[in-house]
Amino acid sequence: MTPTASAKIAFIGSHSVRKTNAVHSFAGAVGRSGRSVEVGREVVRFNPLGINEGATPEAQLWVLMQQIQQELELRTRADVLATDRAVVDNFAYFLRVTDGDDPFSVEPLVRRWAKTYDLYVRLLPDIDLQADGVRSTNDTFRDEIEMILDRILPEYVSGDDILTIRASEVTEDFDWDAIVERLVGPSIATKPGPARYVRLRSRRAISD
Repeated sequence: MTPTASAKIAFIGSHSVRKTNAVHSFAGAVGRSGRSVEVGREVVRFNPLGINEGATPEAQLWVLMQQIQQELELRTRADVLATDRAVVDNFAYFLRVTDGDDPFSVEPLVRRWAKTYDLYVRLLPDIDLQADGVRSTNDTFRDEIEMILDRILPEYVSGDDILTIRASEVTEDFDWDAIVERLVGPSIATKPGPARYVRLRSRRAISD
């Protein structure tokens, strides 16, 4: 029997907008609702071909393919799959590097894969860039990615399938329960869910 696919939610945006913190906090809320959850890591951090402003088209192609591979591997392991990025925001970085061209003809795949997410949460950059030793602290670079996202998101994602949150709202007090309920329905837990409900691929929260 084929395993049932998870409900899939992607936290998207440019870099240093607290996506990773949001993903892990959301995963905790899913666990408390009585459901299991897998967290997909931000694959660009493991890119052997280079990241940030100096990335090549090949480097961003690697990111796109790794994003899809990871989601295929995790999709049936839990009730919910929460991903740190999606194909769409990774495609924005690809388009910046290629000056809007598509040298590897990946656009049809991106368009089709963008429809496999049940919900997107976009984090808007209303906080300063923070150095973490990995991602760029260049404001212009982040602004360029945001402009590309503004242009392509309406083309690839239905307005009904995306929520927008300011990065500054992602704090310890943020209430994720309404988003959990929108994604998978009311809580099925009769009491706070034990830690076994939360299955994280990576447990280290990074402010990105």
